[in-house]
Formats: sequence, C-alpha cells, structure tokens
Amino acid sequence: MTRVVAQGTFDILHPGHVHYLQDAADMGDELHVIVARSVNVTHKEPPVVPDEQRREMVSALKPVDEAHLGHPEDIFVPIERIEPDIIALGYDQHHDDEQLEAALSARGLDCDICRASPLEAEAADRLLSTGRIIDRIVDERS
Repeated sequence: MTRVVAQGTFDILHPGHVHYLQDAADMGDELHVIVARSVNVTHKEPPVVPDEQRREMVSALKPVDEAHLGHPEDIFVPIERIEPDIIALGYDQHHDDEQLEAALSARGLDCDICRASPLEAEAADRLLSTGRIIDRIVDERS
C-alpha cells in the first residue's frame, strides 16, 4: 500500500485545494493531509478559519483518508508518525524540493517528493486561491 501525505493551510477551501488533494490521492492508496497550524503559517497572511475547523473541513473531502493538524513546533513530527511513501506538494507551494529531501533524509525518512499539477482556470472569474476569495469578499462587501 502506498501512503501519500499532502499538506497545506487550507484556509478557505476552493477548487484548487480539491484538485491538489485529488491529484495527491491518485499518487497512492491512502491520503493523509497535514493541516498547518496558524502559528506555523509565516509565508503568507495567517488563516482566517481556526485550526481545528480547517482540519474538519479537509477531513470531510472525498479524496482524504485522514486529516491531521500539524505539530506546533516541528513540521516533521506528523510525517514521522505517518511514515509516507510519497509527499505530494501543491504545484505552487513554496517548498524547495531539494531542501525538503535533505531534511527528510537527515531524519531517516525515505519518501519520494512529487508535485501536483495546476488546475487551469476555466473562466476568468474562477477563484482558485484563498487570497483572491478574500479580496473579492472585501471588494464586494465594502
């Protein structure tokens, strides 16, 4: 059985998230998703939706076998516990694949790193990022 791990913030769920998780699920037999804790989101604006609520929403998605909250101090703790064969990164996630491979290797974790494909916007108004959704809400409700 091939176990896959996907990870992300998953603040306001949108079609890009669903596409990423379906791509990740297609890479193996079992998909575990690690939902980042708000305290660990430093590369963009902090999430609007609370940690546990984001985990619950991701858990409810069809491709997901199990959703976990990330560790508050060490992002590799849940990966060590899950022992994945593959880590599936989103096509636009900020991780450096080589640095991630080195960090995994230093911890004795042997797994492949794969990138999900992008979801092409079928229409100009299709919202495929949490930031664009928030911007649209602010524009239309202000």
